[in-house]
Amino acid sequence: MGLSASLYSGTSGLKAHGEDMTVIGNNISNVSTIGFKGSRMYFEDALSQQITTASGSGQVGRGVSVGTVMGDFSQGSLESTTEATDLAVGGNGFFMVSPAGQEVSYYTRAGNFRFDEEGYLVDPHSYRLQGWAVQENNTSAAATEGTTSSVTTGVKIKGVPQDVKLENFQSPPQATSRVDMILNIDSQSEDGTTANGIESEFGYYDGTPFTAMFEKWDGTANPPLGDAQYAYQSTIKVYDENGTSHNMTIYADPVLDPDVTTNAGGKRYMEYIVTVPPGEDNREFWGVADAATSKHRGILMAGTLTFNAAGELENMSAFAINNPYVAAGEPAVANPPVFSTTAAAIGNWTPANFSQDGYPVCTANFLGAENSSVTAFEKKDIVDASTPNLPSMSFSNAKNIEINFGLRNKGNAWTNTDPTTNTLEDLKNIFDGLALSDPIDPADAAANAEEAYDRLSAINGMADKETSALATTSYSTGSTTIFQAQDGYTAGFLQNISVDRDGVITGRYSNGQVLQLFAVTLATFNNNYALYREGGNLFSETRSSGPPITGLANTGGKGSIASNSLEQSNVDLATEFVKMITTEKGFQANSKTITTVDQMLSVLIQLKR
Repeated sequence: MGLSASLYSGTSGLKAHGEDMTVIGNNISNVSTIGFKGSRMYFEDALSQQITTASGSGQVGRGVSVGTVMGDFSQGSLESTTEATDLAVGGNGFFMVSPAGQEVSYYTRAGNFRFDEEGYLVDPHSYRLQGWAVQENNTSAAATEGTTSSVTTGVKIKGVPQDVKLENFQSPPQATSRVDMILNIDSQSEDGTTANGIESEFGYYDGTPFTAMFEKWDGTANPPLGDAQYAYQSTIKVYDENGTSHNMTIYADPVLDPDVTTNAGGKRYMEYIVTVPPGEDNREFWGVADAATSKHRGILMAGTLTFNAAGELENMSAFAINNPYVAAGEPAVANPPVFSTTAAAIGNWTPANFSQDGYPVCTANFLGAENSSVTAFEKKDIVDASTPNLPSMSFSNAKNIEINFGLRNKGNAWTNTDPTTNTLEDLKNIFDGLALSDPIDPADAAANAEEAYDRLSAINGMADKETSALATTSYSTGSTTIFQAQDGYTAGFLQNISVDRDGVITGRYSNGQVLQLFAVTLATFNNNYALYREGGNLFSETRSSGPPITGLANTGGKGSIASNSLEQSNVDLATEFVKMITTEKGFQANSKTITTVDQMLSVLIQLKR
């Protein structure tokens, strides 16, 4: 078998090197294929035949065979593109795609995806990219006057990987739930509104500097408050649940009444009111109030700001209408509960409730929705058998707005919790004598000043206050708005999308909102080399590769995702050409083996002659 075996050995070499040239040719032909991973063939020697030798025995090889063809999964270079949906994986991982309506998945490194006519993100074969839906509360935007800032709080996926489909072309409106208003109110400002200074119906001096601006407000007039009746005002747009904007204006005025500034320990007091245009204040109780009591329509919150001698915010009070359900004709809660015709009377303004973050809240029922007019957080049904026409009232629908001046309450209580002495009416009575043991006579006000100062403790304050680094101040530097923001917005339409390094597909809308829509799924395998090449830049799993390990980019050893980029073929032409030369020489050498054996056989045949 000697010579004939040599022929077969040479033939195996020709066949193996021919196959190797096929692999090399395939690599070169795909040098421009997006996401292509090259292959390399590895040879192994064939079975050897044992022969007898002088030393006993030996082995003679019988040729070569193809051992394996392994893929090269090294990183290809990245090419920048102009399409946000062109994606590339930097590191480990494959994109998952699935044919429409089929429970089968393929894996690819080619990220040239586009949205089809149905809104699905698909590859050139119309296979749909797989990703997780994202919870909508991950990214929010706080719109300030003239600017929009986005805050990312981390992606939260839900469910299982599904077809990435763009169908949220509109961003729904969001009602304002928080207003940040950081001001500096000049400590040298003049007191624009002072107490009435007239005799009340009770015969006592009427009016207090802590509610002077509140009392001057007239919701039936235009404008409700004159320009000279406050020291400073700042306006910001807020939004209702329908996406309509409304102007919210905060007025501030210093309290310079001598009865307050004298012996006040250097503290400064500032009255403020939070208002909206009266015609847009549609809280239900205004509908039954007469013209006299409707004068406070448009005021959502009233209170005082207390500054120390240095002009830093030290404490504050806040009052809102929290319970307009009173017995007809009476100023306090009683049965049967009905909408009070004096709901806007000053006595119904009680300490504001706190939000979960510790900020006082008010309620603006811009749309006139039922059971949405008071700042209540727990559902409270009011039912009385004696009034069968009275429906069950619930406060749970209220759209409350946090007011942040830079001070919050770490607890949930005001310093004065006595319900008989902590209303805005009591604050009004501090200086008019109604809440004192002896009425204050205007002519004898100085003699009663000490007792009035003692009553300053009736001004509500936060029981466990915390001042932020950015807070309202009263410095002698001119009144200005340092910072203002709110979290509401109107409806918007999708303008463009982007994909970040974590594979989160984000939509940007005309209302300034940035909404996270999907998170692209990446898959890794324990044995990439055992993946089956399906053609079309696709791989499929095999028993040897193991099941896919799915996850988000930049987690669990998976690579990051680059948008506006495509991974190029990882085929290196220089390497392939060198391999081509060596393969050709190997093929040539094996062919030489066959021609040489042919000559030897010819010599053997000629021996007969």
